[in-house]
Amino acid sequence: MMGRMSELWQLGALELAAKIRDGEASSREVLEAHLARVDEVNPHLNAIVRRLDDEARAAADAADRAVAAGSPLGPFHGVPITVKENIDLAGTPTTQGLAALAEAIAPSDAPSVERMRAAGAIPFARTNLPDLGLRVHTHSSLHGLTRNPHHPGRTAGGSSGGEGSAIASGMSPLGLGNDIGGSLRNPAHCCGISSIKPTNGVVPMASAVPPEDMGLAAQQMLAEGPMARSVLDVRAALLSLAGAHVRDPRSLPVTLTDLGPGERLRIAVVLAPPGGSTHQEVADAVRRAADHLADAGHDVVEALPPDYEATIELWGALLLTDIAVQRPLLDMVMGDDGRAILDAFQASGPAPTLELSFQVQTERYRLMRIWSAFFADHPIVLSPTWAQPPFEHDADLTDDPQFLRDTLRPVLPANFLGLPAAVVPCGTADALPVGVQVIGDRFTDLRCLGIAGQIQEREGTPAPIDPVRSVTA
Repeated sequence: MMGRMSELWQLGALELAAKIRDGEASSREVLEAHLARVDEVNPHLNAIVRRLDDEARAAADAADRAVAAGSPLGPFHGVPITVKENIDLAGTPTTQGLAALAEAIAPSDAPSVERMRAAGAIPFARTNLPDLGLRVHTHSSLHGLTRNPHHPGRTAGGSSGGEGSAIASGMSPLGLGNDIGGSLRNPAHCCGISSIKPTNGVVPMASAVPPEDMGLAAQQMLAEGPMARSVLDVRAALLSLAGAHVRDPRSLPVTLTDLGPGERLRIAVVLAPPGGSTHQEVADAVRRAADHLADAGHDVVEALPPDYEATIELWGALLLTDIAVQRPLLDMVMGDDGRAILDAFQASGPAPTLELSFQVQTERYRLMRIWSAFFADHPIVLSPTWAQPPFEHDADLTDDPQFLRDTLRPVLPANFLGLPAAVVPCGTADALPVGVQVIGDRFTDLRCLGIAGQIQEREGTPAPIDPVRSVTA
């Protein structure tokens, strides 16, 4: 039995659900295999910061009884999943990575957790994030540093870095995170897994832990979504999560555009996004993905969406307004590194004014309009996720704003414009994973995942890796 269990943590979420449904493995066996994997590798990674062993075991036993009884089963029936610690999970603290919120117990599940439970999934652990998710490197003043399983000296990305590290190393087959500046996609790139930042409004978000109400930047740019090694798992999770919810007034009952059978598209390839430098091996990885899509019959052309750099500048201006208003409260709860990040970010941009806020909103509408026209001719944009490989720990604390711009800029247009953006691993740079990004017009989330899936068909779905436990380079 132990040999059988030792293999279960290597499988994807849908594969595990099929084994549970078909009686080839029990939910309890699947859970125990993942708990054993956490015991083995989490001490080297610090990705999982809270375990729910007893609650999860009870849920797994109930899932097995449902299989035996022939009850209707959801797509993730009996599958253990992880949840980032800024998403409410009833009976556990929504810490946001902060000591001040270490005991902020959520009285109810967030809509995304509620919907994953309804799909049969079993939350069994919570994952790390930086203070308030306001960093692209996962080092929490409450829980400490999360390491990248591919290289202990490089970032796992952020802010959903705990999820990225846990999934890549086989501790979890699927998890939930969120994204206002690449926070689902940054760890996917750094850790070599897949994810999607959905169109804003597709996946409902809500918290019962104050503050319950979002500022303007979060309303317009923040999205919640799934992470997994397999694009197919990401797709199935998105379908389970999507749809209007009474607790989120932004959420929409939309029909998502998919990639039709045999459909061929004109794909705009951006090898080196403007506004900063791009590592040659990152550009090569994007070209490799473009070649896969050309081989699949798509019309692949080099083309740049209009006013690309403006979306990056305006993303910063919009987020800065929220931060400036909330800064006194943020300073009360954030750690020293988090405050240093905010100092550098505020120093790099214009001071918020009423006139600037009006300009940002007007420009956002204009850019959404002209990008939509671009998507009419180029339904997919293929680009880097980060323009650089994962950086060394705490390199983001530099006071040089160009460093993060050189790295981060390709993820920001999708946040500012509310677009879907999927990430799939393809190739390497500095011997570390590269995630290529598939961006589409609003509500084409499934089409983006369809294209990402075609890349993964040719690259192969990554297997969980054993963490590299010492720096060898």
